[in-house]
Amino acid sequence: QVQLVESGGGLVQPGGSLRLSCAASGSRVSRYDMGWYRQAPGKQREMVASITTTGTTNYPESVKGRFTISRDDAKNTVYLQMNSLKPEDTAVYYCRSQLLFRTSWGQGTQVTVSS
Repeated sequence: QVQLVESGGGLVQPGGSLRLSCAASGSRVSRYDMGWYRQAPGKQREMVASITTTGTTNYPESVKGRFTISRDDAKNTVYLQMNSLKPEDTAVYYCRSQLLFRTSWGQGTQVTVSS
């Protein structure tokens, strides 16, 4: 099992940028498929970015071109760079690791996009 701690959330103006960090401990993030998910009030949790152990990334159409997931193995940290933020991006963002049937979640960090 890997322990995940998200940070970097906060309040940002529409059109602004924010970078979220997911610090891992207990294992190397390079061993896991990693992903970022978000959940807004009254809505289901959705995947917004993922990266495999081989570096392949995936994004839903709602964030494609605006969000970028990356992994720094030396720092054992996964990042989510969010640009051109919209009010619809407001949600709690969670980091997740996956290895076979092993799943770990971070505690989440709030992102609010508002003027």
